[in-house]
Amino acid sequence: MTILLTMTGIDAGPWQQQLEALNLNQEFLIWPSDEPLDSVKYALAWNSPHGVLARCPNLEVVFSLGAGVDHLISDPDLPDVPIVRIVDPNLTMRMTEYVVFHVLLHHRRFHDYDRAQRAKKWEVLYQPGANEVRVGVMGMGTLGSDSACKLRDLGFQVAGWSNSPKSFAGIESFAGMDQLTPFLNRTDILVVLLPHTPETEGILNKNLFAALARDGAGQGPVLINAGRGRLQIDDDIVTALDENVLHAVSLDVFEQEPLPVDSALWSHERATLTPHIASESDNRALTKYIAEQIKRHESGQALENVIDNTKGY
Repeated sequence: MTILLTMTGIDAGPWQQQLEALNLNQEFLIWPSDEPLDSVKYALAWNSPHGVLARCPNLEVVFSLGAGVDHLISDPDLPDVPIVRIVDPNLTMRMTEYVVFHVLLHHRRFHDYDRAQRAKKWEVLYQPGANEVRVGVMGMGTLGSDSACKLRDLGFQVAGWSNSPKSFAGIESFAGMDQLTPFLNRTDILVVLLPHTPETEGILNKNLFAALARDGAGQGPVLINAGRGRLQIDDDIVTALDENVLHAVSLDVFEQEPLPVDSALWSHERATLTPHIASESDNRALTKYIAEQIKRHESGQALENVIDNTKGY
């Protein structure tokens, strides 16, 4: 049987090399290819062109090469086979590093100190203690809950919001749309790690920003989105920054990627941008996880971290 690597924006070669080293006794095929797809049993996909997977009549499992699976769910011809979301300590660690760094970047006013340094200005700026700052994490899955717990351990007042109630020691829990506004009302720094679903598309808009706390110990509400680009409306973020509805943002994802060169976000002095690297896949760690799941499937064991296609996560 064959493993198909169908990826856009990623070099499939290193993934194949890592998998070959793990002795899976499988053939490999990199899309695009003129070879027939009848022998494909497993597919590793990232932004795979729509319709490719439907051409694999013997496909049994699809592995999503990233934390999100919306790139697969959006394919109208997606075969009815299990989609395995990769859950790996390496991915979780990288996301938590990103989130904690950017919370501290804004909390400790490093942008202000950077500007002071460039102006050769010796200036001590006020900053509250972590215990005075309320961080809210939208999306309390594997990635969000780990980030929330690390921020809690640093002393921040942390709350989480999710579709269904979640319980973590020392973290206030909010769930469902009826509790979204109370969650936002108590949040100074908003961290977003939600999946992209029909319900969450465009949720980061002017109405949501206006509901964030105005009585915080810092300079104003901060948005950190390391989830999915289609959660946010980029123009609403620019307007919120210009009108001081948001004090600052850190964005790793965007409505359109790469971010268009004419986007006002590029040059906004209170916007920090990164090119979708918050939890960038490490093929060495992730191929080991994929190999373990293939071996489980081949031996008749249940696959782990299979998504609910109806929910999109």
